[in-house]
Amino acid sequence: MTVQPPDPAQPPGIRISDADRERAAERLHQALAEGRITVQELEERLSAVYAAKYEADLVPPLIDLPGGQIAVRPAAAVPAANTEPVVLRSGMSTIKRTGAWSVPPKLRVQNGMGSVVLDFVEADNPHPVVEIELELGAGSAKLIVPDEATANVDGVMAAMGSVRSKLPSAPRPGVPHFIVTGRASMGSVTVRKRFRWGG
Repeated sequence: MTVQPPDPAQPPGIRISDADRERAAERLHQALAEGRITVQELEERLSAVYAAKYEADLVPPLIDLPGGQIAVRPAAAVPAANTEPVVLRSGMSTIKRTGAWSVPPKLRVQNGMGSVVLDFVEADNPHPVVEIELELGAGSAKLIVPDEATANVDGVMAAMGSVRSKLPSAPRPGVPHFIVTGRASMGSVTVRKRFRWGG
């Protein structure tokens, strides 16, 4: 699917909120679970949803899905949704998740000067796609994923830091796919497999 921007000759319309984007993203995840779209289509459409500014921007990614149109709600009328990302927040200390931890479908990691280590190798991850939004100051983030996993880091903006990943960025059926977005002011973002000493 090629997502087309709205006609520039038309008025842009109503600006949307983060809650509107999250509800649109949840509809796309539901469509994936129903087998209506592929993982690759999900990634493309999610990119359009999270880049959306106006109500009209949400129409193309959802137009061919049943009940796909998302009505924009006033901020005060938006209830607490179950689709909100799990937030991991720290100022100067380390955020670390290793071993058999439960992976949510969406993570937002906010860290000022500490380091972030998320090891998904032994984690309980039932989701075909995991979205990770990073908000890093001077700290760094290291994401360690299973050997067969794929990861797209094109949505990470680095000011004075770096973003590194040697994993395939295109999703593949039957393997976990990680979509990493956000920003790193001065730190680095690394996505890699677990090191195996001695081969």
